[in-house]
Amino acid sequence: MKCWQKIVSVFVLTGSLFTGAALSGAAVCAASDNAVTSKAAVSSGSQTGTSELAKQAEVFLGEKNSAAKSVAVPGFAAEAAVLMNADTGGVLVARNENKRMHPASTTKMVTLLTALKLQGTRLDELATISPYAASMEESNLGVKTTDQLPLQAVAEGMMVASGNDAAVVVAENVSGSVYRFALEMNEVAKEAGATKSHFLNPHGLTEVGHYSTALDLAKIAAYGMNIPMFRDFVGDDFYKVPYENRKPVWVRTTNHFIRSKYEGANGLKTGYTEAAGECLIASATRDGHTLIVVLLNDDNRWVDAPALLDYGFAKLGVTGK
Repeated sequence: MKCWQKIVSVFVLTGSLFTGAALSGAAVCAASDNAVTSKAAVSSGSQTGTSELAKQAEVFLGEKNSAAKSVAVPGFAAEAAVLMNADTGGVLVARNENKRMHPASTTKMVTLLTALKLQGTRLDELATISPYAASMEESNLGVKTTDQLPLQAVAEGMMVASGNDAAVVVAENVSGSVYRFALEMNEVAKEAGATKSHFLNPHGLTEVGHYSTALDLAKIAAYGMNIPMFRDFVGDDFYKVPYENRKPVWVRTTNHFIRSKYEGANGLKTGYTEAAGECLIASATRDGHTLIVVLLNDDNRWVDAPALLDYGFAKLGVTGK
């Protein structure tokens, strides 16, 4: 399929950027026996020396714009974060970008990419919904074992409603089981350049050994935004689930960034579990330039994402309306 042409990108990372305000506002994941932040499951993220602080307002990581050199990095609360130029793979801002974190429902980006790759044109076939899938805990799309709808509709509903039930339906229909599908997810993630992640399920519910990093998630998001169907699914505000044997149901995105109508907003995915905290991957395109911000464990994500994107566009010399 045309949309599955491999994307070759060079991802350049030159260090984490911090501000005092960001440090004081940083949220910290609560440790637990099941948390990826345990010694058995976590490797520490990158650290930034004080020399980087002095350079953060001047350095544009290989994409200097003389008119915007004085723009300062805004403070933000995320424990781990990346602001990436999706067109070049260049990283504009990073904090703990390689630290293993719970990805929560941002996992569903990989679920969608895996389904698109493996299922291809067969996505229009009716999905089989198992009792296990229908019994998943929230958040859910609300599918039932008796429902009749195409797998493509399940996948799109999964992204809009962040449906854990829909994620299992996708996994079981594509690979026969959640276990086999997870193996494929890891291969797809590697194709996207995500080499420090490991996925065990399609929904992102907390599981020891299921983790990713802010940088890997940014790479996955950038990879996906080059695929038309992925881009369409992650940008929906509303979606009408086309059940064939009952009345269609409208669902609305869980992504308040998309709801906010931020200029150029076109995706991507939210996430939350007690272990992961509040997570957000947001993307926006202005004047042909696409930026992606990843915020993990950020209780101020709806404010931090627009602020970081504004910073990125300013560095590119792209102004709003």
